Amino acid sequence: MILPENPDMTLSAGLFVIFLVVLLGPFLIKKIEHNLEVFLFIMGILAVTLDTMLLSVQSDVAEEILPVWNMGLVEKALVDPLEITFAVLVAGLLFHYGRDKLKGFTDSVLNKVPLKVFVFLIVVVLGLLSSIITAIIAALLLVEIVSALKLNRKTEINLVIIACFAIGLGAALTPVGEPLSTIVIKTKLEENFWYLFNQIGKYIIPGVIALGILSMFFVGKKEKTTDSLAAAEEKETLKDVGVRAFKVYIFVMALVFLGIGFTPIIVWYIKALSPEVLYWVNTVSAILDNATLASAEITKGMATLQINAALMGLLIAGGMLIPGNIPNIISANKLGITSKEWAKLGLPLGVVIMLVYFVILFVLRI
Repeated sequence: MILPENPDMTLSAGLFVIFLVVLLGPFLIKKIEHNLEVFLFIMGILAVTLDTMLLSVQSDVAEEILPVWNMGLVEKALVDPLEITFAVLVAGLLFHYGRDKLKGFTDSVLNKVPLKVFVFLIVVVLGLLSSIITAIIAALLLVEIVSALKLNRKTEINLVIIACFAIGLGAALTPVGEPLSTIVIKTKLEENFWYLFNQIGKYIIPGVIALGILSMFFVGKKEKTTDSLAAAEEKETLKDVGVRAFKVYIFVMALVFLGIGFTPIIVWYIKALSPEVLYWVNTVSAILDNATLASAEITKGMATLQINAALMGLLIAGGMLIPGNIPNIISANKLGITSKEWAKLGLPLGVVIMLVYFVILFVLRI
């Protein structure tokens, strides 16, 4: 995408205001937190509308080079969420009718394997397997297995957050796992199937294993309790399955609008940054679609360090907050995890992981 060489300060200011509202709104206002899909949808609409307003006052900017309201954008917003929504709906129906079997399998395994070991296996296996079965299916399996464990609410939330970090990382190993890896391999770099595995696998696989080890410290004695996310899930109806799928559809549509609406900010201010700065700036992935950011930032001819820095920053930050990646959205929506509950562990854990990888990438130069 080509934008005017000099940033438009009015548009930039407006988009930055929207960014701050998106970032802080769910934490400060409960009504927003409880209606997150609608809130993000409205913010996405505003962002694209601001871009359209710039076109109306700058005649030298052609419509095809600026994200504006047109049938192509509307079609993209309507179509892009269909695949994940269908997957969520079908998997939700399968899990709805197969929950007893899954619970029986979980109980059978727990009779032979200590809970801490089982939790480690959940995080690591789903994290790595997500690159083959997709992050969507891995997230749905995660919440069903965690529900079957019947741990207390705090433990369940912590376990889900850590596992979603692992799934978000692991899914990037192949173009099958998530949209970011698909765009990077097939569209931006035009590389082979195993390119990202060879490029960043040495960072991601140890990271997923480390997250599995970390999860063991958050799990104590198995206990059945009414203060549990899983307790409500046992009463889930077919209507609940349908409503959840619809909410995911609106959520992803909102991320499409936000990602496209923020394109000017990405192009004007983010794309030209050094690898070290870009790595940290990509923490915006905590609230924006990382596939959109990757599409804008990564191009052929970039140095290996630049590509690795951009990708790792996007992948890690995606676990910090609920809108950061698809596994977060699915898990939080299905289990009723609030933005504040997620951020309580997601933000500090994400910062620590970012610091560790910063040392690996830029200090040790591994």
